[in-house]
Amino acid sequence: MPYQPNDLLVRHFQSNGVDLTSKIEEQLNLVSPNSPNIPIYRDMMLTVLRMAQEDHNRWNAKITLQALRELEHAFRVLEQFKGRRKVTVFGSARTPEEHPLYALARELGAKLAQSNLMVITGAGGGIMAAAHEGAGRDHSLGFNITLPFEQHANPTVDGTANLLSFHFFFTRKLFFVKEADALVLCPGGFGTLDEALEVLTLIQTGKSPLVPVVLLDAPGGTFWESALNFIRNQLEANHYILSNDLKLIRLVYTVDDAVAEINQFYSNFHSSRWLKRQFVIRMNHTLNDQALEHMQEAFADLCLSDHFHQHTYSGEEHDEAQFSHLARLSFTFNARDHGRLRELVDYINLPENWATAQPLQTPQRKREQIKVT
Repeated sequence: MPYQPNDLLVRHFQSNGVDLTSKIEEQLNLVSPNSPNIPIYRDMMLTVLRMAQEDHNRWNAKITLQALRELEHAFRVLEQFKGRRKVTVFGSARTPEEHPLYALARELGAKLAQSNLMVITGAGGGIMAAAHEGAGRDHSLGFNITLPFEQHANPTVDGTANLLSFHFFFTRKLFFVKEADALVLCPGGFGTLDEALEVLTLIQTGKSPLVPVVLLDAPGGTFWESALNFIRNQLEANHYILSNDLKLIRLVYTVDDAVAEINQFYSNFHSSRWLKRQFVIRMNHTLNDQALEHMQEAFADLCLSDHFHQHTYSGEEHDEAQFSHLARLSFTFNARDHGRLRELVDYINLPENWATAQPLQTPQRKREQIKVT
């Protein structure tokens, strides 16, 4: 029998579950009349009531409260930056200013800002400070973490509305990925490696949308090449990952190549979403007939059934009518091989496959949402 939100509430409340649900919805409609999200907020409140009813552990309640407060605050602050594409930059907080990687990260921040991309970092020193220094305050977002030892935010974002502080790593890491249209990873320690592997796991499993993942090292550097050698020799060779999983990563040694990789990814690809069983890629350009015909055979392994279909805006996407001008490519994606999906995106980004010469205007960023299960 399917789980019902009110199942645990009928035992100790004087009013039955249906009455309680109605009262909650009544209060929610006073706060946010006609919101399509009322059923979601209702279930959130019922979840809190179930926790209060069971009342097992004060620490569990405090964790829930802190996490919810952090999420609500972050959603509210980040609303002002909605519609701007963002790049999350990871790297060591211990990189000194005289190190070549510091200069590389500063140049990266500057050139991302020149491409009208915001730069997200952990708001600390080292690589994080350098990337923000290059980008400047108006193009910077800092997601700081409160630690047992004092960690100050870097001067670019300290004391500004562009800084968020998190108590929990898991909420902080959620926003690093949720807000990112691309990720650039510079050499770093445990935290950087943790973030790199988590990002790849989320994309590989389809829990996070496909975005460019760029490994940036200084010319002649061996940090990421050594890491990739381990992945090839141990993970790939022992079949712990698919060979195609490595296609989710790009290793570069110059800032220009890193920025070009990101800009190229969005040259035709705009965003993606699931629409029932169909995976929908929104595109700035329609594809020509030859490209579409080639895809039917070359990328058939991505489809569970049928073929690729190119079409215009469908009324089924009424919740995102602001993207009605974009072309669509739909197919029954197997949801397994995201490395091959990256190859498909690379293919549709080739200008010779476009039917139009000029890109359509794309007023606002939109991606498939991170999956919550």
